[in-house]
Amino acid sequence: MKDYHINIFYSDEDEGYIADIPDLRYCSAFGETPEDALREVLVAKAAWIDAARANGKAIPPPRFRPAIYQVA
Repeated sequence: MKDYHINIFYSDEDEGYIADIPDLRYCSAFGETPEDALREVLVAKAAWIDAARANGKAIPPPRFRPAIYQVA
């Protein structure tokens, strides 16, 4: 499986951690800890890719890079 950037952040509104994969639209997960959120988003990533393949949809290449890693 391709290596995609994963964001993990605390959500006051949800009172837990959210993990998302910017390159995979709407691919996100919730966890009570950062580790839980990461574990869950990896499950979501596999499901997202399986669903895209099953439906003949393109799977985007990893492109997202956080601003701190981008070169101007």
